[in-house]
Amino acid sequence: MECRPNCGACCTAPSITSPIPGMPNGKPAGVRCIQLADDNRCLIFGKPERPAFCGGLQPAADMCGDSRAYAIRWLGELERATCPN
Repeated sequence: MECRPNCGACCTAPSITSPIPGMPNGKPAGVRCIQLADDNRCLIFGKPERPAFCGGLQPAADMCGDSRAYAIRWLGELERATCPN
């Protein structure tokens, strides 16, 4: 499966605990990554500074569903289910 154009759900919904260029402490869940362009494409895709978490999160039908809203909801539920708090 390929990423849906203009989605960026995986760069918004989950928390990322490792440093991201421009976000040295990572990012909290629900916050748009600073490396997400206006067209919702990753500006550091394929670059060594891209966090391993991001490279490991691959598009899949169960995660992406049929819309950005679905993906945001699915990833948000996963975030809540795996949050240590």
